Amino acid sequence: MSCGDPMRSLLLAGGRSRRMGRDKALIEIDGQSCIARVASALAEAGLETIRIAVSSPEDIEHYGETLPDGLDVEWVLDASPHAGPIEALIEAIEDPMSQDLETLQLAPVDVPWVTPEMFSALSGALAEEDALAVPTDGERMHPLLALIRPSVVGQAINQDRRPLHVQFTQMQHSLLLEDRAILRNLNRPADLD
Repeated sequence: MSCGDPMRSLLLAGGRSRRMGRDKALIEIDGQSCIARVASALAEAGLETIRIAVSSPEDIEHYGETLPDGLDVEWVLDASPHAGPIEALIEAIEDPMSQDLETLQLAPVDVPWVTPEMFSALSGALAEEDALAVPTDGERMHPLLALIRPSVVGQAINQDRRPLHVQFTQMQHSLLLEDRAILRNLNRPADLD
């Protein structure tokens, strides 16, 4: 599906969905799968090519069937399935095709209410001296929705395996205050209510 353009966003879809009890990527919200909703928001914000990191070849087929036609997507298999977002991020940053990236937008598959406007606002929030810009709902940061500078962030996280929310707070960053409803993610069946 990719036409060779540089990656502009990384959609993390390689999790196990253990707490949910079923694959979060395929859960439908208003008739559209979570993965399709997030990918569409990234595309509408101009963040294609979208690299989608998955844990198995079967995921590519199942997820791909739910995506809208015409998206510029590059599928990649996690080298270590279910190793977590840090490993997927390091793999993306170390890919030779992404060496010249100025910024990279992160997005997890389980935020089906995220909007293109939020992604665009993050770009405006990223100051020149920042390693990243992170959305917050006023109570907590959402590191898997951060807009990062790969050259800076990659060096730091490659040396450190602490959770991203811990590492990102210690890097020069900007915060973007966003509506909690937009940042809400699906972890458990109760989150669908």
